[in-house]
Amino acid sequence: MTHLDLPKGSRVVVAMSGGVDSSATAALLAEAGHEVVGITLRLYDHGAAIRRANTCCAGKDIHDARAVADALGIPHYVLDMAGAFKGDVVDRFAESYARGETPIPCVLCNQTVKFRDLLAVARDLGAAALATGHYVRREPGPVMLTGSDPGRDQSYFLFATTREQLDFLRFPLGAMQSKDDTRAIARRHALPVAAKRDSQDICFVPDGDYAALVERLRPEAAEPGEIVDLSGRVLGSHKGIVHYTIGQRKGLGLGGGAPLFVVALEAAARRVVVGPRHALGRREIALRDVNWLGDGALEQRVAVKVRSTRPPRPAVLRLGEGGTATVTLDESEEGVAPGQACVFYRGERVLGGGWIVSAEITVP
Repeated sequence: MTHLDLPKGSRVVVAMSGGVDSSATAALLAEAGHEVVGITLRLYDHGAAIRRANTCCAGKDIHDARAVADALGIPHYVLDMAGAFKGDVVDRFAESYARGETPIPCVLCNQTVKFRDLLAVARDLGAAALATGHYVRREPGPVMLTGSDPGRDQSYFLFATTREQLDFLRFPLGAMQSKDDTRAIARRHALPVAAKRDSQDICFVPDGDYAALVERLRPEAAEPGEIVDLSGRVLGSHKGIVHYTIGQRKGLGLGGGAPLFVVALEAAARRVVVGPRHALGRREIALRDVNWLGDGALEQRVAVKVRSTRPPRPAVLRLGEGGTATVTLDESEEGVAPGQACVFYRGERVLGGGWIVSAEITVP
């Protein structure tokens, strides 16, 4: 465990979600001789979610986290952060949809209640570090690297982690070669979650109906409007922009003809803009709230990811003032959506990222 850069016996707070990743993290740290304190966050009213096994913050998961802590013989605490979570994650999630964006609530959660609030609690407890089960690597500097297993790398969701936060964070699973290795750790310690399935749903939308949540919080996102083509010609109507995302093809209800895709959402006008597939191409991307973990010139060659599931693509990054930046991709990329993240890389090193504000349609 020397890669954690902590003296043996250091107090380490582990963010325990009740899943196998955070449980294995706690086990590794306890096995290495550290003083481990497990903390689970209660982030919302989990009454509905408790009946769903695959939501990451449900009541059952709090129970599972406590059972793991008991098995490891470490103290475990549950912190109620529902108020902060609603304001920083749920409300902003709904507001983003109302603006015609496609938000990433997991990034907001990491950015606020986890790496801001929970990190502060860990410091108050006298901990030397806060550890999580994320699949990324950290080196002294501090430097963030992608996870060793490309299929489980979570660096895209951690782009907003600041240098100060990274200095205090540790990611024991970052060097794992596969999820099987993580489960093997859990089995070795006889943890009750060793065979637990990975979470899939957005934790605060246990029934999967995010549109209903957004409609309740921001009713304007569900107001009907027009579906238009790139020239503004009305092709049909819709039941609210909350039901559409950039790149969507199915569910437009426009009948036959050439395939059409959602290429833009104009929230103020309540319009869904559709066009042919080539109209999804983007090369010029504008960013806000950029978090920079790199060094060197304000303009440099990088690789960028515009979706968590996409491979990095070569581009030129130009850092601006006030946390802004522009990215010019070497080749156009489809489905670049406002509200998503654009994350910068140089090889395995994570250079930071920002939130996509807009992207210019590439003319073929």
